[in-house]
Amino acid sequence: MKTDNPVLQALFDRRSIRQFTDESVSTEDIKTILEAGRWAPSGLNNQPWRFMVIPRHDASHEKLAQCTKYAHIVKKSAACICIMLDKSVMYSEMKDHQGAGACIQNMLLAIHALGLGGVWLGQIVNDQDASLGALGLSNESYELQAVIALGHPDQKGSSSRKSLDDLLLEEL
Repeated sequence: MKTDNPVLQALFDRRSIRQFTDESVSTEDIKTILEAGRWAPSGLNNQPWRFMVIPRHDASHEKLAQCTKYAHIVKKSAACICIMLDKSVMYSEMKDHQGAGACIQNMLLAIHALGLGGVWLGQIVNDQDASLGALGLSNESYELQAVIALGHPDQKGSSSRKSLDDLLLEEL
């Protein structure tokens, strides 16, 4: 396996971080993360994603924490980035959801590249009304795809993967 390429190295090294220090994240870093998401591929280049950044000191941060069983992660994060799909510009539910996934992955890689930590919170989307309501948004206009909790890492990430042979449907 090749690992001497910085992009490949970032893909292999990135881990979900669920514990953060009390240090804030700079506006410049947040904008860099959002730009990385903005440059994700999407079907017909429709870019249906919309972002909302909720810093720790914002009242919506606590409201958002109450919408997930992972409230402790949200509460410790320096900020949360909420990724929504704008229903008015969606053209293919499957392709738009795939694009949102690429957008989220781009952001996670940017977070890693900046020396920060982040985690993709997916369980929070199970109650769209509560989660979008915490953000002051309507589920008639938006569909929450994920919340990324981020900050300065206060843990080392770890992970394991199935072997490639277990995932292949044929031999290489």
